[in-house]
Amino acid sequence: MKRIQRYPLLFLDILKHLGCFWTRNSVYKRMRRTLPIVLFSLMVMGLCWGNPATVRASLPRLSADSPNLTEPAPTTPLSIASVANWNTEVSKVETEWESDYETYFERNLTDSKLTAPDIAKILTQISEKTGTKPAVLWVVPEPEGLVLALVTPGKKPLGQVQSNIKPEQLKTGVMNLYQELTNPRKLESRSYLQPAQQLYNAIIRPFETQLEAENIDTILFCLGSGLRSLPLGVLHDGERFLIEKYALTRIPAFNLMNPTYETVKNAKVLAMGASEFQTQNPLPAVPFELSNIVQSEGIIPTGKGANSGQWLGQSFLNQGFTLDNLKRQLASRFYAIVHLATHAEFKPGKPGNSYIQFWDNQLKLDQMGQFNWKNPPIELLVLSACKTAVGDKDAELGFAGLAFQSGVKTALASLWYVSDTGTLALMSEFYQQLKTSSTKAKALQQTQIRMLKGDVRLQKGELLLSRGEISLPPEIAQQGTDNLSHPYYWAAFTLIGSPW
Repeated sequence: MKRIQRYPLLFLDILKHLGCFWTRNSVYKRMRRTLPIVLFSLMVMGLCWGNPATVRASLPRLSADSPNLTEPAPTTPLSIASVANWNTEVSKVETEWESDYETYFERNLTDSKLTAPDIAKILTQISEKTGTKPAVLWVVPEPEGLVLALVTPGKKPLGQVQSNIKPEQLKTGVMNLYQELTNPRKLESRSYLQPAQQLYNAIIRPFETQLEAENIDTILFCLGSGLRSLPLGVLHDGERFLIEKYALTRIPAFNLMNPTYETVKNAKVLAMGASEFQTQNPLPAVPFELSNIVQSEGIIPTGKGANSGQWLGQSFLNQGFTLDNLKRQLASRFYAIVHLATHAEFKPGKPGNSYIQFWDNQLKLDQMGQFNWKNPPIELLVLSACKTAVGDKDAELGFAGLAFQSGVKTALASLWYVSDTGTLALMSEFYQQLKTSSTKAKALQQTQIRMLKGDVRLQKGELLLSRGEISLPPEIAQQGTDNLSHPYYWAAFTLIGSPW
């Protein structure tokens, strides 16, 4: 106590030295009120300085004029009390995003009003049918921070608001990731890891423990503006890519997807494409790609292993790849899978600016509804050579809304143009995995894992797949890249819509 009583005298001497002449009584009055606070603060500071890790964690790394995503996401629910009812929050986000897509496509898309408890029940039903454990994760960039909401089978929603992560930081992180992945000079580099890990920390890390505890193996991402064209599979926890841990898909909203399950293991495939174009770059691997998927008249497989057509169906190349022929085929036969090996681009502005290139014409995104995709329903639409305007809100809405706008249950498309041989390798393996996987998302996951591990590759003029080796035509073999393990070759491909 005597030692504590000396503090006011010491403080008085310091004030005199600074030219401030307080009386002893006034100092005693102030010290009695503030001394407990001062001592408590000194104790906390001492604990912090005794633990360097605590100090580093407490120091902000982001400045106002540098919106880089460098701050790791907290692993505790910082602002969970600010959104008390996550059932309400999920319904709010679903309603807002449904409105965004309906405004973009200029039509009513659905009357479905599923709530978080409804979604949890559906996930339980799907889990029982497929033997998988799916979860839905809403990722909502807001001015006040990054809002995350998670629904798992049969459980109440969980949520978190990360006030230290702003929309501009996320957008910058996505752009940095794109640049590192698609720069042709960096295909031997792992420079993409830094933004991939930062985005993982922001989006996945907060729920990592919960996902592991519930044995979740499939995540449906419902992504907000600026994130809808994020290459999800390449996010990285420091040891593994996200695709190594979970099968993935992106959905515009849960109410904007078909949640039913039907197996596609015995489906018939309509495969169409073009290798030559009047105004765009040729795709010389397309004839081989089609023959590798469907063995039918008009496409003659050549080379070792190439005559093992994987799927029943029909294929059409170049002059047979017309809008009229697509309409006829959809009207006359039952195809559960439609594969279009051609250029497609999602552009800024209205849906009519985005297109899929046919031999004779372009199919605009706002014309997709004119085709009979629903009766009977198309389970899977594959676009094997897509490109999306990264960071543009309209282009992202078009890409993420592709499946629902067209009326198909699921779409498989690429975020950027991948090399012809890289696309051939991924598509060939994907259709093989689709034969044995329980869901479409699991098939794509296994394909991408095999590519990143180097099991699917080009070697001495042959394409190595899980079903064996396939000899490539000389014109394709010459332009081939042996190593397809870099994310540039596999991370662009993503499912849109139902993972089932």
